[in-house]
Amino acid sequence: MEIAYTVCCSFREDVVMREWCRWLRDEHLADVVTAGALRAELICFVDEKRCEARYVFASREAFDRYERDHAPALRDEGLARFPLARGLTYSRSVGERIANA
Repeated sequence: MEIAYTVCCSFREDVVMREWCRWLRDEHLADVVTAGALRAELICFVDEKRCEARYVFASREAFDRYERDHAPALRDEGLARFPLARGLTYSRSVGERIANA
């Protein structure tokens, strides 16, 4: 069963949100796909200063490999570029993909 991994990020400032979205669009989404995701998408809720990046993995095993072998370095890179002190708040969730229309 496919696994959907969602990273939500909230921002205090619009300028930081735009910069973060540019980085995800131009670099980070592709890095996660290279590291094992089947696909990735980015949704920005401008009025809420919040974005969601969703990654789909082929299986729990593929997601676990990503978490073990790639996620720590990718998260470190993100925190180096966007320290929490810049007003970012993260949450993450993992779920099984049940249906797609």
